[in-house]
Amino acid sequence: MSKKIELPPDAFLKVCPSRAVLARVGQKWTVLTMVALQETPMRFGDIRRRLQGVSQKMLTQTLRAMERDGLIERSLYDERPLRVEYALSPLGRTLLPLVVALKTWAEDALKTIEAHNRDFDRKPPDIGQVSQG
Repeated sequence: MSKKIELPPDAFLKVCPSRAVLARVGQKWTVLTMVALQETPMRFGDIRRRLQGVSQKMLTQTLRAMERDGLIERSLYDERPLRVEYALSPLGRTLLPLVVALKTWAEDALKTIEAHNRDFDRKPPDIGQVSQG
């Protein structure tokens, strides 16, 4: 009988499951949902209003994936009408400083990045550049 060899996580490896984690936590709606939930639990409609432009379907998918990964907790209150709230889990709180920093960096770097985009787009194509496909 052969033993399964478990390697330490290494996201540079094609087969490493940590790549899927990076993909999920790096998604725009995951980052923004986490930042929206940093202060207090929120209901679905409140989150949707906070995240302008997110569709109901996308927010539902994002919240389900975050709950599945243990980043948020969903609480159902037996009231009339039923009330559901979403809150960051302890695991989600460990990721929060990183996503807050990422959001802040994106906002702070926006003008510089837009200037680089304009400069890049004005340049003629480099004819000597070889594709590394």
